[in-house]
Amino acid sequence: MSTLHNELAQELFDAQNKRLAVAPLITRHPELTIDDAYQISLKTLALRTQAGEKVIGKKIGVTSVAVQKMLNVHQPDFGFLTETMHHPDGSKISLKKSNLIQPRAEGEIAFCLKHDLQGPGVTAQQVLDATDWVAPCFEIVDSRISDWKITIVDTVADNASCGVFVIGDKHTDPKTLDLAKVKMAVHHNGQLAGTGLGSAVQGHPAQAVAWLANTLGEYGIEFKKGEIILSGALAPLIDAKAGDEFSMEIEGLGTCSVSFSD
Repeated sequence: MSTLHNELAQELFDAQNKRLAVAPLITRHPELTIDDAYQISLKTLALRTQAGEKVIGKKIGVTSVAVQKMLNVHQPDFGFLTETMHHPDGSKISLKKSNLIQPRAEGEIAFCLKHDLQGPGVTAQQVLDATDWVAPCFEIVDSRISDWKITIVDTVADNASCGVFVIGDKHTDPKTLDLAKVKMAVHHNGQLAGTGLGSAVQGHPAQAVAWLANTLGEYGIEFKKGEIILSGALAPLIDAKAGDEFSMEIEGLGTCSVSFSD
């Protein structure tokens, strides 16, 4: 199976660099498990780090019921963030230069850690205690799988369908407000396109981050001081194309914006 892991990791790595989506992995290899998918993800990450990228955080995805229904994936996924994926607030992102194939924008809350954290046994309160700040974030998800025809195996293998991300400039102490109750509004080309509450992700964003810490802990992976953790979408995803502009506001946390070009 290790040979297959290597082959599929290379395939996904090449798919991103060439901006050419591939057929679903699970369709071609129905024997693949989530553990296989994670091994493929790690091998793909190794190819990216060998090419010069640096890991700066982790992400959890498919946490809300709305997104699970949209993608027909009924449990969370998880992946890694690198510094090349991070863009400043207000950025205009080139689809081609960022190797985006079929991007979708989602609004969520980003956590920045002030000390290490490793599962199992991590609680939401421990996440809050370990968090330096939270901020509004646009994650631009993308799939190297054709037409977003993904299963949980496909998306985990494909680094949780992550593309790039943008974090708002305002940083807030998470203990100053109830993150489950914060309200988000997303605008797409000036029109209200989605709303959501912090409770959309497993009841509380910190609970989602705790799930991720515990899940990665099973593989010996820890959260490290200074890392960014993306906690999952608060509302359904929105297709993004060249010329589109997105903005969001989360009550008590501030704003974030991003636009796209060819």
